[in-house]
Parts: sequence; structure tokens; C-alpha cells
Amino acid sequence: MTNLYLDIPTFDDFAKVLDGSVYHELPDDWWVGTSDIVGSTKAVAQGRFKDVNMVGASVICAVSNALGHSDYPFMFGGDGASFACPPEKIDAVRDAMAATSTWAQETLDLELRVGLTKISEIRASGRSVRVARYAVSHPVSYAMFNGRGLRWAEDQMRDGNNVIPPAPAGTRPDLTGLSCRWSPIRADKNNQILSIMVMPAEDREKFDAVVAGLFDILDDAPRKSSPIPAKGPDFAFPPPGLKLEALATEEKEGGYVKAWLKALYIALIALVLMKTGWKLGDFDPKRYRDYTGYNTDFRKFGDGLWMTVDCSAERGLEIDEYLRIAEDRGDIHFGTHHQRTAIMTCIVPSITSDAHFHFLDGGEGGYTAAATVYKAKMKRDQATADAPSNA
Repeated sequence: MTNLYLDIPTFDDFAKVLDGSVYHELPDDWWVGTSDIVGSTKAVAQGRFKDVNMVGASVICAVSNALGHSDYPFMFGGDGASFACPPEKIDAVRDAMAATSTWAQETLDLELRVGLTKISEIRASGRSVRVARYAVSHPVSYAMFNGRGLRWAEDQMRDGNNVIPPAPAGTRPDLTGLSCRWSPIRADKNNQILSIMVMPAEDREKFDAVVAGLFDILDDAPRKSSPIPAKGPDFAFPPPGLKLEALATEEKEGGYVKAWLKALYIALIALVLMKTGWKLGDFDPKRYRDYTGYNTDFRKFGDGLWMTVDCSAERGLEIDEYLRIAEDRGDIHFGTHHQRTAIMTCIVPSITSDAHFHFLDGGEGGYTAAATVYKAKMKRDQATADAPSNA
């Protein structure tokens, strides 16, 4: 069976996310999956940044393992994820999402809300789901979405529609490959990590012009403002996500202690290889570190723009002001969050393959904090619009 998603041509110039011709409609019988953590703002305020990201990425990992591959369109959103998939294995996908919801609640006390919406239903609402493939390296492409269908499906889930109930107590998803072994990434010198989300208002052309201007500002910096150091991220030991990785794999490994010890052992071997540069079989630590940098999703498009960038404090203020002026004109809506670090959560199907995936978020609030700013402004504007006129 051919993979419709892999038939979509790739592009490697991120600015093309604004070019409608690179997007392709998905069929009516495909499904859109959505997820988010209820109360993620509170969890982030408590400093549970890594927990939130791990649960957000867990949905992608569980669905990948249910499908038997990672060749489907998905997008990591910090406190959740969205994806699209064909109908052939939809029952397995639904079960994986339900199991992930139960796992998040029972192991991390986080309420993960999950939902599935058929694309025919999205299209009936006057929206669509169109997908493009942005190639970050030869083996890895990330899906970009437009058509407003993804956001509509997310809003439907939050309103209680198309929600998948959690699986029975004790049910666990297959989270093989989910890990978080890299050190937090500190902003270069006196710089900061800036989390950005920009959403369109009514006029899409005006939104595109604002985003193109933002690209011009950010692309002027080294590595197009990517927070990943040129030599790749540093490897932490013991890994800051060791407990989380053990919780993700304890079912498969025969208990938490065994899972923790295995994760620690693998991390120790990896540390030695990373520090010495020695190869082990087909594993080349330098190549793996290089491809970690290539394969990191520090910028993405899902009915709006999402970026985690490294910039100077002055450039951060310039971006805030640039976006504020555009918002005041009615061209966009946006939220940003400034912090000192970024964190990475990974899906590594095989350490000997270059096709590993690395999801980046701000290390002290990230997309969740930026979304909180955005939502507060939207709520304020809606309250103003609904207020009775004194005229």
C-alpha cells in the first residue's frame, strides 16, 4: 500500500510554509487527532516543564508505534500534539491515544485530553486540512498544516466533542523510543530563548506579510536563530528526564526499577561515546549529535506559526514590538514568552538510523506560556466586543 503522505513533495526553505502551492488536501476518510493537557498552565507554573513536554510528545510516540512507522503528519505543540492519519489502523490509533491519556493521569497526574475528528466533518464546517512536508534533513521531514481545520478540530475537542475517553485503569501505551537525555540548552552568551506563536486574523495576506517580515528579522542571525549549538546539544548525565523515560517504558521493561536501570545504563554508554567520539557498531556519536541539530523542530506551521528561537534581548524586544504593531493593525494575534533555556524531548526509533525526531520548547514555560498570553488577549478582546455599547 502506498503512503499518501510520503507522495507529497518536500521543500527545504522554511519560508515556503507561506506558499499555498506546497500544501496538499487530505482525503475525507482520513482522521485528525488532537490532544492537550488540561491545566497545563498550572503545571508549567509549578515548574513541571519537562513533564508537560514528555506527555505532549507521548501522543506522537504512541501513535507512531500503533501505526508501525513514523511516516504520518504530526506536530508537537508543547502541552499536546496534533496529527492526521489514514483510516486503515484507526482503531489501533484510538486505543493508543486512550492508553496514553490513562498513562499520563496515573503516572504523572496530568489530565491528557485526546480526540479524533474525521476530515469529512472538518470539511463540512467550511475548513480543510492541507499538509506540506518541510525537510529538515534527508531522512526527516516535519508536517506543516494549513486550512484552519487543525485548529477547528482542537477547539471541538476542548468543547467536549469527538473526545476519546481514557482507557481502563492500568492500560499502558507503547512508548518505545520516547526519551529526553539532552541537557537543557542555554541561550548563547547573554541571549534569551524566545517562544513565539503567531495566528492569523481575518486577512490571510496581511498575516503572511507579517510572518515574512518576522522571518527576515530572525534569518539574519546565525543558523537562522536556531537555539541548537553548531556542535549539537550537550549530553546530560544523569539525564534530567531519567525518571520520565523509566515511567514511559516500565510496562515493557518489567517494572519501574528495571526500566530506570536500563535507561541509566544506556545513558552511561552514550555519555562515554559522546565524550570520547568512539563509535560502537553502527552508532557514530558525532553523526548522531549532528543529526539531532538538523532534526530539531524549532520552527513549524500549524494554521499559525510556532517558533523557539535564540536571540539577543534587544532583538527579542524588537520582535515583541514588531508583532504588537501588527496586532494593533488587526493583521495578526500573537503570544511570546522570554526565558533562558530550551528543552528537548525526543523520539528515537533506532540510534543507528538518522531518522530520529527532536521536539524543542522553551525551558521555562515555552509554548504553553506564549499560548496563555495569546489566549488572555483573545478573551479580553472578545469581552470588549461583547460589552454593551454606551452610545
